Amino acid sequence: MKILGKMQRRATIWILEVFKMSPTEGLEAITGLIPIKFHLHKLAGRSQLCLASLPENHLIKNLMDDSLNTCLNFHPHSINSLTVRQKTSVKGHIINSNNKLYGVFPSFSPLNLEFIPGSRIIDIFPDKFSFNLASKGKNASTCSQQLDNMTIQASTSPHTAIVVSDMSIKNDIATSISHIHIRDQPLVKTVHYVAFITSTEAELFAIRYSINQACNKENISKVIVITDSIHAAKKIFNTKSHLYQIHTSVILNELRQFFTRCQDNHIKFWECPSQLRWNLHKFVDKDSKSFKLISIFPNRSSWNYCKKVDSDDIIKQWRITFQASDRKGRHFLDLVDDNLETIELSYTKGGPWLQSFSHSNSLCT
Repeated sequence: MKILGKMQRRATIWILEVFKMSPTEGLEAITGLIPIKFHLHKLAGRSQLCLASLPENHLIKNLMDDSLNTCLNFHPHSINSLTVRQKTSVKGHIINSNNKLYGVFPSFSPLNLEFIPGSRIIDIFPDKFSFNLASKGKNASTCSQQLDNMTIQASTSPHTAIVVSDMSIKNDIATSISHIHIRDQPLVKTVHYVAFITSTEAELFAIRYSINQACNKENISKVIVITDSIHAAKKIFNTKSHLYQIHTSVILNELRQFFTRCQDNHIKFWECPSQLRWNLHKFVDKDSKSFKLISIFPNRSSWNYCKKVDSDDIIKQWRITFQASDRKGRHFLDLVDDNLETIELSYTKGGPWLQSFSHSNSLCT
């Protein structure tokens, strides 16, 4: 631990070009480098969560509790064979990981048939899906006009479904809403609530159920999905192992059936940034923010949400110990931003203090 601490201290001195007698904790705060002990705690938590990415037939998964393992052949030396007293007395990485993953619902599905090379959507139906991205060089009026023209043209056909999806998160509950527009048919609204997930997962959740509704409509040959999170839509066709495979595998299976039904069936994703304030997307965004729910019953967390909570907890511990510590330096001052709010500790993107130093000389005086 001492060697790692010295190594990080040298790095902070090199970054800031300060004197060697400068206090370590103050240097770490300015550069945005989290103390080594907290960094090791974060890595330990991440290593426990990493077991969730293993396939169900993995040997380590067979040693886990039966409630976490869907495999039918249970290992005779699994954790489930231990008594309650033995589980509390036995310590180790697998025990800690088992306890950690007990409140996390599955996110990975690496052995799903949708991700096997040769049978993937991108291999069989490469021309059945496409993306229309909002160019950064275009102004808002041009992008809005393109969306209006596309909507007017698509609404003339009774075989086209226009899906507008969005989500919002309040009190750790995600509200995913989608509006489905089809000519000569009433507007279809779908609303789903999920607790303890990230924004990307909530966007995929909204896209997943809107595609399911649109593809199962009769005489629909073209589906247009309009979303402000095109990066989430692109993950649907990402065949690498990632933490959204549970959602993407369901979407891919739905699209496979939709494409197989007729050779003319296809889907297109349009990007609609929230700052455009485009009419159809604005209505969906307003609906998603109109619900205020509070989770009463205990719920499982997503893998990514659990990772985020662990990181937030470590940052909170860092802030508490930093404020109470005398090793940050006698003359260390709390800085404020342009809104006169105290700049908090963070280890992302170089740290907010380092960013303030580089943009405002007044903070250095």
